[in-house]
Amino acid sequence: MRVGIIGLRGIPDVQGGVERHVESLAPLLVAAGHEVTVYARAPYMADFQHDSWRGVRICKVWSPQHKFTETLLHTFLAIWLAFFQRQQIVHIHAIGPSFFVPLARLLGMKVVMTHHGQDYARQKWGRGAKAFLRTAEYLGVKCASKVIVISHGLQDLVENVLKRPAQLIPNGVTGFDTDSISPANVEQLGLQPYRYILHVSRFVPEKRHHDLIDAFNKAALPGWKLVFAGEADHADDYSRSVLERASDQVVFLGRQNVQQLTYLYAYCGIFVLPSSHEGLPIALLEALSLAAPVIVSDIPPHLEMSLPERCYFPLGNTAQLAARLQQYAAEDLSVRWLESADWVKQNYDWPAIAQKTSAVYLAA
Repeated sequence: MRVGIIGLRGIPDVQGGVERHVESLAPLLVAAGHEVTVYARAPYMADFQHDSWRGVRICKVWSPQHKFTETLLHTFLAIWLAFFQRQQIVHIHAIGPSFFVPLARLLGMKVVMTHHGQDYARQKWGRGAKAFLRTAEYLGVKCASKVIVISHGLQDLVENVLKRPAQLIPNGVTGFDTDSISPANVEQLGLQPYRYILHVSRFVPEKRHHDLIDAFNKAALPGWKLVFAGEADHADDYSRSVLERASDQVVFLGRQNVQQLTYLYAYCGIFVLPSSHEGLPIALLEALSLAAPVIVSDIPPHLEMSLPERCYFPLGNTAQLAARLQQYAAEDLSVRWLESADWVKQNYDWPAIAQKTSAVYLAA
């Protein structure tokens, strides 16, 4: 089938959870026989000079680079372009872009919507934006031909609150190439293998960077560093307040590509995700797939993964997070969590996810 994917900044190697999801999924859909076009936002693709990537057609569409308008304007234009390019299926990711699901249906296209999370719960949005996102969620779920959700919590929301059947298809993990990595990869960054705490995310308030920095300072771990991989899409007061806390022990590496993340995960002492809001965090799945010890906040999407009890701490409780960091740091963290890695690879497998997604297209 001819499939147009809308709702992301772009691929490959563009920061964001939805972006990593589509980057992993789209080439597998091509391998399954579909003709796949990703409608990317042109400002994020300035360094990408090709028309396709791993069989996926990349269609750059103009958008402003502004957090309040870029999603709406880009999605509106991409829907019309998909119509003129005669896409049979439009696959819209996330609830914000889903505001335009009714338009795509009116134009005669079948629409698959993937619900990645309740974005109106993000701290960065004001009252008006939250109301818009709730409206977009309702329109997307009610008007889509088929609805995909990435977690049991979202499935419960869609089926029991919004009264639409939903297919549960989670995020997955990429098969990382670990043959070419070594401790030297992190040592050249000034890091000691298994003696740094890693956090991977964009700089947005719900990721709770300040909680992690406060807990790290309270833990007072001699010889350890706290490392952040990621950056802000749009510099603002929050991202500046995080970057201002850089020190010899608190290190900001900026956005890292897949290969760089591979060795950062592989040699970190602890991976920490203190978020107040998540869908199904790909960064956590990736860290677990590389057998990294993890600590996460006790929000429902994290609890749904049923990690060992010691992996969780109460959201916002920096004293307890500091205590967990001290407990982990006292262990031999070069002994990796191989059972967790095997479990993640078995339950969050991208080829299986692609097969299920392809079946949803056919059903639509």
